[in-house]
Amino acid sequence: MEVIAEGGKPFLRPDPDGFRAWVAEKKRRELVDKLTDEADAVRRLVSDGDYLVYDCNYLQRGPNSLLREVIRQRKRNLWVGGKFTWVDAGLLVAGGVVGQVDVGFVGPWRDQWRRVRESGIPCYESGNLGMTVRLLAGAMGVPFLPVRFLGGTDSFYQTGAKVVRDPFTGQAVTLVPALNPDVALIHAHQADRYGNARVFGTGIAHLECALASKKVIISAEETIDHEDFRRNPQRTTIPYFLVDAVVHAPFGGYPGEVQGYYGGDIDHFNELIGALEGYRMDEYLEKWVFSLASDREMLEKRVGLAKLLELKKRAEIREGYR
Repeated sequence: MEVIAEGGKPFLRPDPDGFRAWVAEKKRRELVDKLTDEADAVRRLVSDGDYLVYDCNYLQRGPNSLLREVIRQRKRNLWVGGKFTWVDAGLLVAGGVVGQVDVGFVGPWRDQWRRVRESGIPCYESGNLGMTVRLLAGAMGVPFLPVRFLGGTDSFYQTGAKVVRDPFTGQAVTLVPALNPDVALIHAHQADRYGNARVFGTGIAHLECALASKKVIISAEETIDHEDFRRNPQRTTIPYFLVDAVVHAPFGGYPGEVQGYYGGDIDHFNELIGALEGYRMDEYLEKWVFSLASDREMLEKRVGLAKLLELKKRAEIREGYR
């Protein structure tokens, strides 16, 4: 195909056959107990220099207990990919774990974006749909997929996309490169100890993240019996053979909300946004991450039972939702 324009930014070169070979060799198909905690999962499965992708964001069903553990363990030089990123980019950059940022959207706070830019960390922005389509291509095992946006925009030049001449119509079309991350972090509503997981309500690309990634860590609000998954297989969102670790993490999405379980903590968001805009992230991270041994300790000592019960009351739990 004739290449008309190139985004020009570095990207991970797609290797569909290499990814398939890795999965065939490394992924286990038998039922194995994968239940562990955040510290062990992150220690074993997230390595310095990995491309790390996560589903959703810090405000809505994000894998926040896992993200905090990545910061707590002081992982380094991660290529971080997110979609609806909001405050996540600023949080991870302030935590010192990021080597490159590859996102769909960085949120409305200029100070967060300025913090990322001032850090000298390379940043790429391909749009929310662009990141999702790249993961879809990785899940499908193809090196790229065409999209009907991005070309002709300023964002195009912040990506590794290409505009080519469509061999069928002769018109220009934008191609985004496939993405096969080293590790995906996904927060689910329910999971069993083998890795089967359920995500209720709307989502972004949880299944695509799991299918496209070499390693997958699931955190879940509830761990339920495997027999319940066998009785209701149609409710399984992510099958066990894609998953490498399962973390039982009630309130694992805090301070964000998880549909049907609890609402978001607005006071905490205000504190975080204030820290981002006021360059007080060292103070924030010391209070909420580094001074605590685990996320469970954070919930007990910094949030408290009364606040957690208040957040649960905010959730609209409809009959038959779960």
